[in-house]
Amino acid sequence: SGTDARRGQYRLFEREDIRLHLAKEIIRSKIHNQRVMLMRNGEVEKTDIEEMKRLRNQTENADSLDTLRGLEGSAAALYFRLFASMLKSKGYNFDFNGRNRRPPRDPVNALLSLGYSMLAKELTGICHSVGLDPFIGFFHQPRYGRPALALDLMEEFRPLIADSVAISLLNRHELDEKDFIFSSKGVFLNQQGRRAFWEAYFRRMDTLVSHPQFEYKMPYRRMLEVQARQLWRYLRGEAKTYCGFTTR
Repeated sequence: SGTDARRGQYRLFEREDIRLHLAKEIIRSKIHNQRVMLMRNGEVEKTDIEEMKRLRNQTENADSLDTLRGLEGSAAALYFRLFASMLKSKGYNFDFNGRNRRPPRDPVNALLSLGYSMLAKELTGICHSVGLDPFIGFFHQPRYGRPALALDLMEEFRPLIADSVAISLLNRHELDEKDFIFSSKGVFLNQQGRRAFWEAYFRRMDTLVSHPQFEYKMPYRRMLEVQARQLWRYLRGEAKTYCGFTTR
């Protein structure tokens, strides 16, 4: 029953070794997937790809959550420095100098913020439905009203879903300046822009992918649930480990 998994979640997330084990796997997967995105879509130096690989591999030896946060931060800084190389259209205001949020200050960040908040909502719902508490995480610190576990499960999917949606919307010219509101409060999609965003987001969620561990193909939407269920089994003691989602 769900209560067993929740009890396991509360008990096991008190343990630093369990939290570290899970966090290492999601951050390894996230950095792996960021690297794949750059290899697929970017124009980047071989040394940068090597550095992403080195950071990914170092996660396995991280001896604390803080060490892991450092590796994740270094990988994110490099990834977002190279992010603009994945954007083919160097036209209109899609200049992008790294990640900014609350509020986003350019169209790319507006798209990323919306994509991440959608993923977090989706995973919050999935946690509830499989019997996990979305507010108690192992990597993200719990803060009032913050779905820490949903944010944890989202890490491996950020590049492949949210970042991919942003890149494809801009590279396919499905959005341009008239789809955004530029204000002193930040940059946001207008109604027309949001419609284009939803189409691209649902298209991505319907894309078929195969899990590195389980061979069969399924849409991303289902893969989110597979990962939450896998964590649920681990917390009930039915699975020995948790295997992150990575793509080639």
